[in-house]
Amino acid sequence: MPTLTVNASRNYKVMIESGLIDDMGELIMEAENPQKVCIISDTTVFDLFGGRAIDSLEEEGVDVNVIKLAPGEDTKSLGNLKRILEYLAEHAYTRSDCLVALGGGVIGDLTGFAAATYLRGIPFVQVPTTLLAAVDSSVGGKTAVNLAAGKNLAGAFWQPSLVVFDIDTVLELPEAQFKEGIAEIVKSAVIGDANLFDYLQTVDNPRIIDFVEHCVVASVIVKRNLVQADERDKGLRKLLNFGHTMAHGIEKLSDYTISHGQAVAIGMLACAKAANAKGWSNKDCSHPLSQVLDKYGIDATCPFGAAELAKAALNDKKRKGDTITLAIPLEIGNAALMDIPVSWLEEFFRLGLK
Repeated sequence: MPTLTVNASRNYKVMIESGLIDDMGELIMEAENPQKVCIISDTTVFDLFGGRAIDSLEEEGVDVNVIKLAPGEDTKSLGNLKRILEYLAEHAYTRSDCLVALGGGVIGDLTGFAAATYLRGIPFVQVPTTLLAAVDSSVGGKTAVNLAAGKNLAGAFWQPSLVVFDIDTVLELPEAQFKEGIAEIVKSAVIGDANLFDYLQTVDNPRIIDFVEHCVVASVIVKRNLVQADERDKGLRKLLNFGHTMAHGIEKLSDYTISHGQAVAIGMLACAKAANAKGWSNKDCSHPLSQVLDKYGIDATCPFGAAELAKAALNDKKRKGDTITLAIPLEIGNAALMDIPVSWLEEFFRLGLK
């Protein structure tokens, strides 16, 4: 079983293997030994995997509660955060108990923020069931909910106690959701792993265990290294935001009908084009990036204009006063951070959308 260790304010393991949901009770007991566990999931994911998760925990003698929420980005709200916190208080959860995020990035972010804020912090475990969550949001300790002004504007850094990724959960994902994960894998390759990018160019069938395992391990290593160097997102970790400044604007402008993964693909390609046009890249990364996105059928066409995207990006977390930090690809496998005036952003986006 591939097992990676993240050394941060809380050290934890990222475990990757087929069938791990059936073992999660034992793994959680080894990590935290809780008396009570509250599984937080959405109704779609819970119908698929919730029974197995409960059985695995109850076999270890754990008292299990469940909170089921609606699927979708709207679930990541202050209202649902309050619902979870009130539930935990009513059921007398303590710091010796544990939350389990069973689902994708929305559930993971929301559960993590609840864990960070209830009693000023209780343990939680990430059990990602989407490829996107497995390679990105389940690792690194960023937790958040959305506000009306934008995505992830209220949150906290709170590392999980354990990440349990059952590869089987993503092999049958709908095509659109699987492509979301591929987009984030491509991001990891562009900013930090040229070998992974080469691997993506050679694969004919991604719907197999070996492909998922290889890409998740490689992507988590890229993210782990950046998190360990900069846990609080003050420097190098911002490289993980490659393509995300535009992406978050696209998601907001579309009222979240454009998925995070597709928005990131659009943002990455636009950023690579603009960086090359400005002469900031050592090599043109947009051509190979476009080829890989096309290979996996990921649409990187942007339906919005530069001006509205720049306006939407004004609430981006990477903004500091009148400047904003962008992750710029220098060449495939190597990226750098660049601070630019906010006033330049519309021109940068316009170059990327040409």
